[in-house]
Amino acid sequence: MSNIKGIINIAVIAHVDAGKSTLVDAFLNQSNVFRANEVVPDCVMDSNDLERERGITIYSKNCSIMYNGYKINIVDTPGHADFSSEVERIMKTVDTVVLLVDSSEGPMPQTRFVLKKSLERGLKPILFINKIDKKDQRAEEVVDLTFDLFVELNADDQQLDFPIVYGIAKEGIAKRTMEDESTDLSPLFETILSHVEPYAVSKDEPLQLQVSSLDYDDYVGRLGIGRVVRGTIKQGEQIAVSKRDGTTEKARVSKLYVYEGLSRAEVQEAYAGDMVVIAGLNDISIGETICNPNCVEPMPMIVIEEPTLSMNFLINDSPFCGRSGKYVTNRHLKNRLDKELEVNVGLRVDALDSVQDGFRVSGRGELHLSILLENMRREGYEVAVSKPQVLMKNIDGVRNEPVERVIAIVPDEYSGAVISELSIRKGLMETMHTEDGYTRVEFVVPTRGLLGYRSEFVNITRGEGVLIRSFFEFQPYKGEIPKRANGVLISQQGGVAMSYSLFNLSDRAVMMIDAGTEVYEGMIIGINSRREDMVVNPTKNKKLTNTRASGSDDAIKLLPPKIFNMEEALTFIEDDELLEITPDSLRMRKRFLNETERLRNRNKVFKELEINETV
Repeated sequence: MSNIKGIINIAVIAHVDAGKSTLVDAFLNQSNVFRANEVVPDCVMDSNDLERERGITIYSKNCSIMYNGYKINIVDTPGHADFSSEVERIMKTVDTVVLLVDSSEGPMPQTRFVLKKSLERGLKPILFINKIDKKDQRAEEVVDLTFDLFVELNADDQQLDFPIVYGIAKEGIAKRTMEDESTDLSPLFETILSHVEPYAVSKDEPLQLQVSSLDYDDYVGRLGIGRVVRGTIKQGEQIAVSKRDGTTEKARVSKLYVYEGLSRAEVQEAYAGDMVVIAGLNDISIGETICNPNCVEPMPMIVIEEPTLSMNFLINDSPFCGRSGKYVTNRHLKNRLDKELEVNVGLRVDALDSVQDGFRVSGRGELHLSILLENMRREGYEVAVSKPQVLMKNIDGVRNEPVERVIAIVPDEYSGAVISELSIRKGLMETMHTEDGYTRVEFVVPTRGLLGYRSEFVNITRGEGVLIRSFFEFQPYKGEIPKRANGVLISQQGGVAMSYSLFNLSDRAVMMIDAGTEVYEGMIIGINSRREDMVVNPTKNKKLTNTRASGSDDAIKLLPPKIFNMEEALTFIEDDELLEITPDSLRMRKRFLNETERLRNRNKVFKELEINETV
């Protein structure tokens, strides 16, 4: 510690795709964290497979760099509102935030969300206008728009006097003005040092540390991550943990780590201001305070926003159960969800009426829950899940539902169709702006109305539109919203789908399977052209006779089937349907596979929905 002048903790926050992870890459590269011959991938902090595939940050991560004798701990935060629980906790551990805004796009909905959280904590942001090399950059106008956003979010006078840095994160360049010559991030580093007072070392004060994140290690168990607010913490010392329920427990620090570059380094002692990782506290939870046993002073608990969406996770009872998955029982499902709860505090899990039925899992949005399901299937789990249900709240005796702020940027010729569709879904248009052949509309829409809308939006705009959404607030119930317009084709029996049957069925439906696909009774195999569901036999083949006619036995050519990804499938299924998720396939099915059972239990399904949709 003797050679460190001070410690500063910063978070990099922004809208999705604004360049957060790219800027952190540049921080690390210019701080000599990597060896000269080391091959470093882009977005090195996005280490999770799903993060790399989707190009988004899902889990907040820590690293540290040294600059002119100061240690700067950096947190790369998620930009998507579905992972708001990650953002909320991080804000309590940092001294300032670097707010990235695209020089042409300007402030976006997620920008509003993450900025609001930082302003509420009293932080004084640094504005970084990124991608100033774009041909359509409008940096000065974007600064004005960001200032307006600060005012709208009730920033105080000190927060409104934010420093501005311009740059190109991809090239590792930062400038104090657009005209400056610069080849590195030094102007941004200097701005951080001048804008933030380094944390004062307080060795003699009693220890105080609040856990803001959790992790797990196969060797040392659960890990608590947080900032030392006061005093010092030592490996092997006895501590007191102020629990969420108000009680105090004694414990001992078995391992102590700090961040050095991208890795954790084991240390004997850590000081006020530093981010530390502690092992030895097997039942530690988010928001709990670690103190000196002789001076227990708990910090205010971290409040996590309530979930807005839920779905039922059920054991997979289809005829194909266990073909590709290793974990298929209710016990396996419970253990995996319990493990997820250890680190994913935005999640809530409740057992259904009967333990054998499964669990009701609530989260912050479709993406939040689908990421969990995707991770589970890759780990070898099989599970059947119900259609996502929006969670209602009773506020002052009035039924309220979550609504989202939506920005749609579309070519002018498609704007009418988009506005009409969002209006049908009970959306209320707030602003509309047309420029250079594109229309930008801003709506407030109930979350219910947006379930499954993204794929429809892509079709309406021929893939040329941009749709951005983020949670806004709870508002009074908006009324009924039209449901799926088409029924489905349901397999009448099990077997192998035949070209002959699928060809004849394709005249009245869009098929979701190809010839040779194994099916079972109750499995959904296509989208009907009418509103009604239709039970069909896809395994029927053409009967062979001795009679042959010219051209009648030519090879049958089928149209390619419609393939759904997980998010699309979750929002396509209806209340009486399930999505069967296995490591190698996604299958949609009716909840009750037998047609007689479906008719007998139709009312049961809708009664359960009435119970499930209220928090």
